[in-house]
Amino acid sequence: MSKDVKSLQELIENNRKWASDISEKDPDFFPTLAKQQAPDYLWIGCSDSRVPANEIVGLLPGELFVHRNVANMVVHTDMNLLSVLQYAVEVLKVRHIIVCGHYGCGGVAAAMKNQKLGLIDNWLLEIRDLYHDKQDMFKGLRSESEKVDTLCELNVVRQVNNLSHTSIVQDAWAKGQKLAVHGWIYGLKDGKVNNLNVTVNESNQLSDIFRLDIDSK
Repeated sequence: MSKDVKSLQELIENNRKWASDISEKDPDFFPTLAKQQAPDYLWIGCSDSRVPANEIVGLLPGELFVHRNVANMVVHTDMNLLSVLQYAVEVLKVRHIIVCGHYGCGGVAAAMKNQKLGLIDNWLLEIRDLYHDKQDMFKGLRSESEKVDTLCELNVVRQVNNLSHTSIVQDAWAKGQKLAVHGWIYGLKDGKVNNLNVTVNESNQLSDIFRLDIDSK
């Protein structure tokens, strides 16, 4: 058996142990989970393998609806994200949407440089624009890591705003649905999540230019 096949088999064996451990603690867990999912949270995070959404907030399968992409972006033309968002808000009726970035994000760091990487350069263009627009906030920072981490935080704030500007979220608010959008950031060095205190839970918090005139009927 080749090394690659062996390593894949180990993953399957790990799965069997994981499923067995959960079933031993709660025999009804998987039969109940198979019938429906009813999470209160939608998580929009980075694809980075070091940021496992469920694990870092201590939630089990079925408790967190998850979308991940490079640098936890909310791009208004991304049909994948918008489809996840609409399903989470309109069908699952989640009450909280968490945009969670992480310090030391490679995508954010790449957006600060002029190096040509390929297709991803287009994906990161908004972060590069953000870095350009917020240059004053980086003047007192000496180390590269400080600059990257500052931009990671700014990017989360920007994506919270982008999310709040979508018609999907504003439709929910217009209908009186309880829905809050939060910005968090995760520390790879200590495993802790920090709240950036940028919660948006109603359209009145938005600038007039982004507030859609939606008939609530």
